[in-house]
Amino acid sequence: MTAPLMSLAWTDHVTGRQGFLVVDRLVRGVASGGLRMRPGCTLDEVAGLARGMTMKEALHYDPEARYVPLGGAKGGIDCDPRAPEAYGLLVRYLRAMRPYIERFWTTGEDLGLTQDLVDRAAAEAGLVSSIQAVYPLLDDEAAARRRLADAFAVEVDGIGLDELVGGCGVAESALAALDRAGVPHAGTRVAVQGLGTMGGATARFLARAGLRIVAVADVKGTVANPAGLDVEALLAARDAYGTVDRAALRPGDSELPGDAWLSAEAEVLVPAAVSYAVGIAEQERITARWIVEAANMPVLPAAEELLAARGVTVLPDVVVNSGTNAWWWWTLFGDIGPDADEAFAHTRRSMRALVDRMLARAEADGTTPRAAAHAIVADRLPVIAERFGWYR
Repeated sequence: MTAPLMSLAWTDHVTGRQGFLVVDRLVRGVASGGLRMRPGCTLDEVAGLARGMTMKEALHYDPEARYVPLGGAKGGIDCDPRAPEAYGLLVRYLRAMRPYIERFWTTGEDLGLTQDLVDRAAAEAGLVSSIQAVYPLLDDEAAARRRLADAFAVEVDGIGLDELVGGCGVAESALAALDRAGVPHAGTRVAVQGLGTMGGATARFLARAGLRIVAVADVKGTVANPAGLDVEALLAARDAYGTVDRAALRPGDSELPGDAWLSAEAEVLVPAAVSYAVGIAEQERITARWIVEAANMPVLPAAEELLAARGVTVLPDVVVNSGTNAWWWWTLFGDIGPDADEAFAHTRRSMRALVDRMLARAEADGTTPRAAAHAIVADRLPVIAERFGWYR
C-alpha cells in the first residue's frame, strides 16, 4: 500500500499536549475513522489505525449495497481521558480539526471516548455532526440522519444498540472460526481482556452462545473462575470505564494480576482493551488456540509470527472489530433500519461471510488470516478506485 494521503500533528496551546490526524485514503472524497484518547498516543499509532480503517472499509465493499465503503482515517489525542483537562482538550482538538471534519473526515467514538462525549464536544466546537462530511453522499440526508439517530436510541436489556453491535461482530467472528474447526460452542473457554463497550458486549454474546467466560481483565486486575464467571453480573457492576466493582464477585471467583488473562486455561483469548498488549514475552504465556482481536493492533507482528509458528490462530482486528463501523454506514445509507434484531442479523451474516472468506483464503494460500485479509483488500482497492477514483 502507498503512504498515507495526509498526516498531521497538532499541539494544544493550553496544555501542550499533542493530537494527531491521519487520512490514509479517500473514497468519494471522504474517509472514516474514530478518534481515540489515551496517554502515550503517537502519530505512528494513529497512522497504523488509519491504514486499518482503509482495510476495514474495503473488506465490507459490496457493489450491490447502498453503503459504499469510504476511505480510512484516524484521530488520536495523547491524554488520559480521565484527566481533568481531557474534555477541554477534546473540544479544542475538534475546533482545530473542524475544516477536515466538515469536508472529508467522519469520526466517532474510539478508545477512551464515548459517542455521547464526542457528540457533546463536537457541538461545542461548532460542528453540525462528527460525521457531517458524509452527508453530501446521502440520497436523503434528513431521512438518513433520522434513521441513525433512531438506531442510537434503541436499547437492548438497558444497553444501547451502538454499544452492542461491535461485540456481536467479534463474537460471530469467534463462532465462525470454531464452527470451521468443528469445535462445539458449549463449554469452550474464553478469556477477555477489557470489559468496556467492545469487550463487555463480546463476553455477553459469547456467553449467550454457550461458551464459558473463565477470565476477564480490567484496570484493577483479572477476575477468574474456571467454572465460568457470571457475565451479566459483572457487566451490571461496571463503571463507565469498564471497571468491575469487586463487591459483585461470587465466592468461587478469584482476583489475579492484571496480565493473568494471557495464561488463562482457555481456547479463545479476546484482547479488547489497548493496542500492543501481546508482545514477544507475552505470547510465550499463551496456550489458547485462537486470539480474536477485538481491540485495534493488540498483537505485535513479531509476536504473531511466533504464535503462528506454534499453531495459534490470530483473527485480525481489521476483520474482527469492523462491525461497529459497518453498522453505522449500513444504517445511515439504508441497508438496514433502526432495529436491533435486523442489526444483529445483518452483522452476524456479514461478519460470518467475511471470516469464512478470510479463513478459506488463508488455507488456500498457506498464509495467516491477517495475510489473507490483506490479500482480499489488495484485490478490492483497485476495484473501488476504478469505480470511484482515488480522491473524488
